[in-house]
Amino acid sequence: MYYDEENLYRSQSEGQVRQYYANLESTPPYTRSAPKRVKKRGGAKIAALALCCALVGGAVGGGAAWTVANRAAGGTVVRETSIQVSDRAAAPVAVISNGASKTPLSFAQIYASQVDSCVSINTTGESSYNVFGQRVITASSGSGFVLTSDGYIATNYHVIEGGTEVKVTFQNGDTYDASIIGGDKDYDIAVLKIEGENFKAVTLGDSNLLNVGEPVSTIGNPLGELTFSMSEGVASSVNRAINVEGTPFNMIQVTCAINPGNSGGPLFNQFGEVVGIVSAKYSRYASTSVEGLGFAIPMNDVLSMIEDIITNGYVTNKPYLGITPGTLTRQMAANYQYDISSGVIVYSVEPGSAAEKAGLRQNDIITKVDNNTITSYEDLVAAKKKYSAGDKAVLTVYRAGETLTMDVIWDSVPAEQQTPVQQQPQQSQPGNGNTYGYPFSDDFFRYFFGNGFAG
Repeated sequence: MYYDEENLYRSQSEGQVRQYYANLESTPPYTRSAPKRVKKRGGAKIAALALCCALVGGAVGGGAAWTVANRAAGGTVVRETSIQVSDRAAAPVAVISNGASKTPLSFAQIYASQVDSCVSINTTGESSYNVFGQRVITASSGSGFVLTSDGYIATNYHVIEGGTEVKVTFQNGDTYDASIIGGDKDYDIAVLKIEGENFKAVTLGDSNLLNVGEPVSTIGNPLGELTFSMSEGVASSVNRAINVEGTPFNMIQVTCAINPGNSGGPLFNQFGEVVGIVSAKYSRYASTSVEGLGFAIPMNDVLSMIEDIITNGYVTNKPYLGITPGTLTRQMAANYQYDISSGVIVYSVEPGSAAEKAGLRQNDIITKVDNNTITSYEDLVAAKKKYSAGDKAVLTVYRAGETLTMDVIWDSVPAEQQTPVQQQPQQSQPGNGNTYGYPFSDDFFRYFFGNGFAG
């Protein structure tokens, strides 16, 4: 307890009550005559007492109670007031030892149980020379999660794309050099490996069991600085088709706050199981600002590919047709006098490919894959993602005014055509290979004008 006659301040923590006294000069810096007081004070005292009792009684239990008492002391009015502080002890967070639960968990439980399985990823790489003849060092950050106790880590392809050096950091500050095992740009997945053992791995869940409206959460590194932050929300849609920079994806749409740096992090269901890989968000659509639109790749869509990358370094069962495709536009259809106005036109067919074996020819137009309508190249890419090498499908094809159907057995993507993950520095020199017709590198114009500059 502390009391100072000069400052008239006292803090009393016994019983979790803190009291404060403030000096109020009875004579203000200006003079003003006060009205005479009426001496009929009995009723006023009773009313004041009743009011004080009501105030104190109503505030008890609410976390803060204020009482006021006035007393004259040599021309000074002292006001006493108190703040009532809760003495409730913090509730312990039950940690689930095996990383998942048979019953729904609180967000606090999910965080406590899973944060040690989440990582921050920092990637550096080199691009072309700048105008001064120096290598341009690039840097990016993202998130990831531990798949196995011996150090395999899942993240997004775009987090480590072009990287020559990758570092992985855990919540306790331990940092490891990571090697890139492999990845796939079409599915935006990648696998890293760090050396060590007994890492705490996540438990993967069945993303097909996730329902709209169920709680979901993620742990990641928004902005690359706010490390190991949790955000929560609900599943807004569990089978949302979106287009990310020209590539179609089947996504889980969520209301979690997702920002740059969250990419590659885990999406947890209410049982603490990972059901998705956080991949994208929309902050603007056309000219409209939007909020609460985050997306994650369903785990069921990519688990077999992740396992394939761990085993072989790339996706060996990725379906492959063996054509050079393009989107048929209305103008093209009018020029060639086609009876249809949309689909995928076949510009060429690789010898010995699945397409040739199925009977596809140059200038054929693919309009369906099984029951999936194909109106563009993006539709064909999205449809292919539903198959693996060796699967069968029925193609509906327009040829010279006729509609044909043909069976196709998907090939696997040749190893030499697999997505390269690690980008080697370009060997271009200043003044060579730029697209603007000037004796400067592309980086010169990107630095001063941004990517929107066009010569």
